[in-house]
Amino acid sequence: MAEQKKLVAEITSMDEDFTQWYTDVVIKAGLIAYSHIKGFMVYKPAGYALWEAVQKHLDARFKAVGVENVYLPMMIPENLLSKESDLVNGFAPEVAWVTHGGQEELQERICVRPTSETLFSDFYKDEVQSYRDLPKNYNQWCSVVRWEKETRPFLRSREFMWQEGHTVHATMEEAIERTELMLDVYADFCAEDLAIPTIKGRKTDKEKFAGAIATYTIEALMHDGRALQSGTSHNFGDDFAKAYGIQFTDRDNKLKYAFQTSWGLSTRIIGALIMVHGDNSGLVLPPKIAPTQVMVIPIQQKKAGVLDKAREIKDMLSNFRVKVDETDKSPGFKFAEQEMRGIPLRVEIGPRDLAENKCVVVRRDTREKIACSIDELPQKVAELLPQIQQDMYDRAKKHLEEHTFDAPDKETFESLFEETRGFVKAMWCGSRECEEKIKEDYSVTSRCIPYKQEKLSDVCVCCGKPATKMVYWGRAY
Repeated sequence: MAEQKKLVAEITSMDEDFTQWYTDVVIKAGLIAYSHIKGFMVYKPAGYALWEAVQKHLDARFKAVGVENVYLPMMIPENLLSKESDLVNGFAPEVAWVTHGGQEELQERICVRPTSETLFSDFYKDEVQSYRDLPKNYNQWCSVVRWEKETRPFLRSREFMWQEGHTVHATMEEAIERTELMLDVYADFCAEDLAIPTIKGRKTDKEKFAGAIATYTIEALMHDGRALQSGTSHNFGDDFAKAYGIQFTDRDNKLKYAFQTSWGLSTRIIGALIMVHGDNSGLVLPPKIAPTQVMVIPIQQKKAGVLDKAREIKDMLSNFRVKVDETDKSPGFKFAEQEMRGIPLRVEIGPRDLAENKCVVVRRDTREKIACSIDELPQKVAELLPQIQQDMYDRAKKHLEEHTFDAPDKETFESLFEETRGFVKAMWCGSRECEEKIKEDYSVTSRCIPYKQEKLSDVCVCCGKPATKMVYWGRAY
């Protein structure tokens, strides 16, 4: 067990330094490696496997609501980007520009996509001619580049992977319906597949996406009490259609502008997965998303029959994602490594277990050890994995509830952000001035105007004037 303690000791305690704990986990669990260019990560097999699992689950949800996948170029000419002024102004500080092709200077700068609204709009202007062509519900899986000043693995990098959906509709009502539908898809994915509860709501005008008329968000709460915007869905109205000339002949034979939406979820969701469920031993992965659900660990594997039985157990559990650790590392090191990687269940089998036709099953989330007959193991694993999934969600939901506070007045608002960590619900008058003053005075931002409104008081927590909305406020990544 000394080796296990040594390995775990290499992770900084999350209560001592949460930022360093996070960095330790992504490195020690083998999720990423740093490249030679700041902000650009190497996704190692364990890290990329998590993204593949996200893609698999989310893509199935997309297809269930009529979304089709496409792929558009990664380069955007400057003249195309500049057609929508809000978008270009919003992303200008983060755009990476290509100025040369080989040895020749380009006649026009080309940007590496920071997002693809312009490309999709330019594509749709030729693709959509009639109401019969609508709607178009397209999505692409790709990477984008945004030249961030400060970077952290998964949470904020200069190149990151994501999906970006771009749809076009005949009416504003259809666009609103799609915007809200996709936010629900994200919320359900987080809750059911990642075991992460979220708050759904609308962004304030100050925080909405550049070029959108409305942005909707799901906000998750990390273990350290900070918020993480985990997925967004935007309603563009017909602004992009007017900028790019997306028109169609409607049923009344009149030429009209189309209405658009956009929605995205990125690899920062892996950061959320780490920070919501992880502990001082490393990752804790929900079974539905875990690349490996069960790790079989033979103990004293050189003794007759042990390794063969471990392989036999793997075959017995073929309905699950299962592996056998056949390395020559000590059992203690294997246990620590399995915990570091967050594998939901491990099955221990040794000579004594072999003689008694039993094994020990250990839960990663609670570390509970369960003696089990080998013959009954498939049934036991089938029972435990969904139980772990539900328990992880319940713990995360409890953490969210216990770290969400009401601030009916300014004094309570101030004291909560001085003394606690988490979401603070407070009333707001709707003015940008108050929103900016709250950010300046308390270093917090509006996270969302939740769908479920509550009346905590009649006045704004900042200026004391009549309130119009209840808002979730918090410190965020």
